[in-house]
Amino acid sequence: MTETILEMARQFALDGLPILAQPFGSGHIHDTYRVTCDNAPGAKAYILQRLNRNVFRNPEAVMENIHRVTLHLRKKLEERQKSHDIREETLTLVPTRNGRAFHRDLAGEYWRVYEFIDRSKTFDTPSSPELVFEAARMFGEFSRDLAELPSDSLHETIPDFHNTPQRFQAFKQSVEADAAKRCAEAQAEIQFAMDHREIADGLEIPARQGRIPARVAHNDTKINNVLLDSETGRGLCVIDLDTVMPGLSLYDFGDMVRTMTCPAEEDTRELDSVGVRPDLFEALVSGYLTGSGETLTESEKSALVLAGEVICFEQGLRFLTDYLSGDPYYKVHRPGHNLDRCRTQFKLVESLLAQKADLLSIVQKCGHRL
Repeated sequence: MTETILEMARQFALDGLPILAQPFGSGHIHDTYRVTCDNAPGAKAYILQRLNRNVFRNPEAVMENIHRVTLHLRKKLEERQKSHDIREETLTLVPTRNGRAFHRDLAGEYWRVYEFIDRSKTFDTPSSPELVFEAARMFGEFSRDLAELPSDSLHETIPDFHNTPQRFQAFKQSVEADAAKRCAEAQAEIQFAMDHREIADGLEIPARQGRIPARVAHNDTKINNVLLDSETGRGLCVIDLDTVMPGLSLYDFGDMVRTMTCPAEEDTRELDSVGVRPDLFEALVSGYLTGSGETLTESEKSALVLAGEVICFEQGLRFLTDYLSGDPYYKVHRPGHNLDRCRTQFKLVESLLAQKADLLSIVQKCGHRL
């Protein structure tokens, strides 16, 4: 197997001969390897990945998006005339030996290579306001630097990814079908979803009416999708660009609210530990507004708290739908796992609604600081 991986690495224009390939990272989607080349005196490293075609049905569209976005980001960095190595501030795709952004092997599998970024580290949990600020700042800069890239120049690689009304309809259908005979165990969660139906339209309606602009969105703004300098803790670059496509900046901010303002595990059963921490929310807003600069419109800024409500509600619906359908999508490790996940998301929605006035004041305060 190792020789096969090295053979795939040899299809790319690497600086040196690939001599070592080791599994890398904790991702659950693609097969990822760190490849080391023999180019003494310094051994250069690369990240080699085999794309998961079950998740991404159109790998060429994914790679076209990534290629276009990384070129645009590099151009923006060069325009700012930074004196240091900009290869640390955006992912760099390594072309194949015939100049393509990916290699397709004889079995139809798709492979790509990125330059490895040294001195970098990631975090899986929002352990401090300082960490949340830096991660949010990086996603804000990402949005700012892509503001001039027309969103319709990218492929929609996962249609209706954040179509919350459609997610709600799928949830209703799962209740009506009750395929796994689980509705009786989830009556409280089903009722919560029904009682908060209006949240599902919170972003879609103003987007359709043109009150919220379409943008290039990252769509997976977890804290571990930011590389930070292992020495200074300062953000280096945003990673995991597979879901970059047309969308809303509010999708990205809402997912940061979901994943960065509550240190509790997503599947915890200790619901008393679940809630939006105001200090982490303030760090999130401050970091995102600092990074995005003048990019966001007033309508986007006024909907930042709503964005958190919508995305937490949407993810709760997805977990609940999967539970009611017999867990066909999300991997589970115990009975009721998806129902536990749903409960944490709905608890976050409750927390956001209960603190809404205070959180809106935080947004206003952070905006005035800039």
